[in-house]
Amino acid sequence: MKIERLSQDKIRIFLTFDDLLERGIQKEDMWREIPKVHELFSEMMDQAYSELGFDASGPLAVEVFALPAQGMVVIVTRGNFQSKHQHMDEDLEEEVYEMEVTLEQSDLVSYAFRDFEDLLRMARTANSLLIEGGTLYYYKERWIWQMEPVEMEEDKLQTLIAILSEFGEATSVTKAVLEEYGKVIIADDAVKVLCAHFA
Repeated sequence: MKIERLSQDKIRIFLTFDDLLERGIQKEDMWREIPKVHELFSEMMDQAYSELGFDASGPLAVEVFALPAQGMVVIVTRGNFQSKHQHMDEDLEEEVYEMEVTLEQSDLVSYAFRDFEDLLRMARTANSLLIEGGTLYYYKERWIWQMEPVEMEEDKLQTLIAILSEFGEATSVTKAVLEEYGKVIIADDAVKVLCAHFA
C-alpha cells in the first residue's frame, strides 16, 4: 500500500491486488458496505495520518479507480460536500467516516522503469505480444510506459503484465498528470520504436 499527498486536503492510495487478497477482499468488494472494507479504509486512514499527518475527520469524497491486473487507486478528498453522504462505520463505536464513494474502471496499463536498460529489456520481451506499442513518458526520473490494451486477449494481457512486473513496477500516475508535468518521449507505438532503434 503506497500513500502520497496530492494537496493539503487530498491523498492518493495505491493498493495492489496482493494488498486486497491479504485482507480477503475481492476487487468487487471495494464498493460494498462490508466490515472488511471498513477495516481496510480505517487502516488506510491510520496510515495516512501516521505517514502524512492527514486527518480524515469530517466528510470525505472517495474515488476508487480499478486498474487492470495492477490494483486500485483510491483518491480521498477532505472537505465539505453538499450531497448526501454514505456513512461508513456507523454501526461501530469508533470514528465515523462520512464518505461519498464513486468508482471508475480504467483499462490503462501503466508501468514505471527506473533504468533505461530495464525499459529496453521489457520492450524486446513484450514486442511480439503487442499490436500497438503504447506511449512512453519521462516523469520524476523514471520512464513510464502506458497502453490501453484494446481488444487484447486475456491470456496475452496476463503474459504482458508478468513481463512488465519483471522489469518495472505498476504505477498509479494518470495520463493527465504525465501529459501536464512529465515529458512525452515517444507518443505512439513506443515499444516498436524502442525495438527498432535499440535492436
